Amino acid sequence: MGREDIIHMFPERMRERWGKTAEHAGSLQEIRLRVGRPETVMIDGRERFVGTDGELRDRPSGKTVCTAEDVDEILGHLCRYSLYAFADEIRQGFLTVQGGHRVGLAGQVILEDDGTVRNIKYVRYLNIRIAHEVKGISDPFLHGLYDGGGRLYNTLLISPPGCGKTTMLRDLIRNVSDGSACGAGMNVGVVDERSEIAGSYLGVAQNDVGARTDVLDGCPKREGMMMLVRSMTPQVLAVDELGGEEDLRALRTASGCGCRLLATVHGESLQENGYNNNMRDIIMSGLFDRYMVLTRKNGRCEVEGIYDRNGRSV
Repeated sequence: MGREDIIHMFPERMRERWGKTAEHAGSLQEIRLRVGRPETVMIDGRERFVGTDGELRDRPSGKTVCTAEDVDEILGHLCRYSLYAFADEIRQGFLTVQGGHRVGLAGQVILEDDGTVRNIKYVRYLNIRIAHEVKGISDPFLHGLYDGGGRLYNTLLISPPGCGKTTMLRDLIRNVSDGSACGAGMNVGVVDERSEIAGSYLGVAQNDVGARTDVLDGCPKREGMMMLVRSMTPQVLAVDELGGEEDLRALRTASGCGCRLLATVHGESLQENGYNNNMRDIIMSGLFDRYMVLTRKNGRCEVEGIYDRNGRSV
């Protein structure tokens, strides 16, 4: 991620103004645009306001700098001036752009007769989430996820929201796919329901998920897992943010077909008082041999530990 990557997210006439923000490309997390409101950015967890001159300030200047025309022009640029080509993504409330960056959308929703979303009309809010790969973040923990013979354990990552579980999962996928000192490279199938793992753009992964990885992008997890098992014969199946019983049924089927599993779930800890209902069902299913727990301490996210199915630290 570099300065030019940020600059080129904006139409040419806006690029000079966004130059100050682009100088923070390595630590930039979000760019939020709201019609009738000041534009904000998140840099290293700190919110800053973008002035009309592009300077970053701690407080808004009092002037409204984001207009409906600005949002329309930026969205059109991100969609390569073909909103129709991105209609399916827009209907879901987000799109993934070149580089794997994810743009959240909000505005007036148009519904079908059956209550499903047909489209988002008058998009007036954009949240550009900047993708940052952290290669090697999983390296120190690989030994706890393999047995002595190079066999990968079925592994569940447990993390509160915003604590890096998708970043960790992505790097684990890369290591499992490419191979490491702990085990030989394996074919990995990734169901990337919301384009957050591989960050695919026009079907091609923008993030490094390994040489032996196949990605099914924008597909619901339960359908996607079965599609990959039937068509791509993965040795390892990877999914993010497990949901309800339907996801569990698909995981059981994949496991019964011989696939190893890598998955994540929202949770606070492996202790029972940290369980939510969804997490309790997943743990009680007995599908996973290893639990990697991520936690936040003193404002920083870290790996609390890796545990076996009996809750013992490994």
